[in-house]
Amino acid sequence: MNIQKLKIQPDETINIEPIKPKQHFEILDGLRGIAALAIVVFHFMEIVFTPDKNFIAHGFLAVDFFFCLSGFVIAYAYHDRIAKMKLTDFFNLRLIRLHPLVIFGSVLGLLAFLFDPFGGHAQTYETGKIHLVFLSSILLIPFPVMADRYFNLFGLNAPAWSLFWEYAANILYAVFLYKLSRRSLFLLTFFAAVGICFVSNRAGGSLLGGWSGETFWDGGARIAYSFLAGMLLYRSNWIIKSQLGFIGLSVLLLLAFLLPFSNLNWLTEPVVVLLYFPLLIALGAGAKLSSGFRKICVFFGKISYPLYMTHYAVMWMFANYYAKYKPDANQLFFIITLGTIILLGFAYLTMIFYDIPIRKYLTERKKKA
Repeated sequence: MNIQKLKIQPDETINIEPIKPKQHFEILDGLRGIAALAIVVFHFMEIVFTPDKNFIAHGFLAVDFFFCLSGFVIAYAYHDRIAKMKLTDFFNLRLIRLHPLVIFGSVLGLLAFLFDPFGGHAQTYETGKIHLVFLSSILLIPFPVMADRYFNLFGLNAPAWSLFWEYAANILYAVFLYKLSRRSLFLLTFFAAVGICFVSNRAGGSLLGGWSGETFWDGGARIAYSFLAGMLLYRSNWIIKSQLGFIGLSVLLLLAFLLPFSNLNWLTEPVVVLLYFPLLIALGAGAKLSSGFRKICVFFGKISYPLYMTHYAVMWMFANYYAKYKPDANQLFFIITLGTIILLGFAYLTMIFYDIPIRKYLTERKKKA
């Protein structure tokens, strides 16, 4: 393997649509889809099994992979032109890209909460409180008040906690992070790495935090390191050329999620986040994609965000179903397999009939304005 510098030519004009880079990293898109699938399976499994019996007990680390990939992609897409952009243009671009599914996921979460066929506690909430919970969800305002949902920051759509921090990272990037020299960026990334180790130690050896009120700042530590590390990969012009293709890199990524839950989590989880995920992104950026896998990677890349933001409404219903009926192992295998396939299909429909049309409409409207 050899390290090659990644050169991007700056564009001369700026408009409301993201300027397409010369190269598109389809393998990284595909890996993002693999990580999204791992999150879905992890959420199914954690409802049924304790961590030591969960075969994908570290699936939650997919969020850290998302954060690192986001830092790389944001720096790649905007570093050479953000100084020429208005902050409002950058924020509008990110809102158009991210927020339609934040709203849609909140709507799905509200419907699942009100009409869960397997039970729930909607009747115990005052109408005003439900309105407030929904409003905070669509505006991404943390509001951990739902005791029956373990005081998630966003009880109607739990994964939205990571979008809150994604927005925070994007804002800081546009305000000052992009201005940092590589030396300053390296130092900041180093201190963020120390923060990850501190969070892991304080939590008893686990990075499974950031989603609840009492672990709120753990999410800040998780994105601080991974987003900065992704930026540093790009700013250092590092990609690693290798013969690894999509299958090989997918296996390597899955190995991180399949690590057994053990007393060594205090070591394995920080190593995966601090070193392994940045290495995989550097390898993915430099790997060659065979034509036979290109369509798969593109599909996985497009479906990853809709899948991530729409799947959790089903998880709350599944949790109530499991608590009520206690299905056996064979039934669980069938339910989780079929549920994952259905969620993939629903995410695809969401992408085709909601996300893409809404983003296209908003983009065209902004251009006219």
